[in-house]
Amino acid sequence: MAHFAKIDENNIVTEVIVVRQEFIDTGVLGDPSKWIQTSYNTRAGKHYEPDSEIEDDKTPLRKNYAGVGYIYDSTRDAFYASQPFPSWTLDEETCLWEPPIAHPDTSKGILYDWDEDNQQWIKIEE
Repeated sequence: MAHFAKIDENNIVTEVIVVRQEFIDTGVLGDPSKWIQTSYNTRAGKHYEPDSEIEDDKTPLRKNYAGVGYIYDSTRDAFYASQPFPSWTLDEETCLWEPPIAHPDTSKGILYDWDEDNQQWIKIEE
């Protein structure tokens, strides 16, 4: 069994399922070219042990695990979310969106939100 993402005519993921490869290959679920395999354990271009933050030596698949609404980019052979803000850029190695200013430290439980108009992080007040 493997995870597969179904993409529409614009390469947007419309669903992600767990299914045997032969269901994709035989067209039981429709056009096989619309189903792209994705790895639940792949994040930011790295493969991790199941349900952990421990990187393993397995090959990462398509940069990130696909989610509904994600984009499949066949040139990069990668899944990534849509651009959250116009000022953010796509990191080619991880296929994650990077803000123009690094995210502040949240280790002390302080949360921040991006203010696109002022190009800065704003502390979220409780």
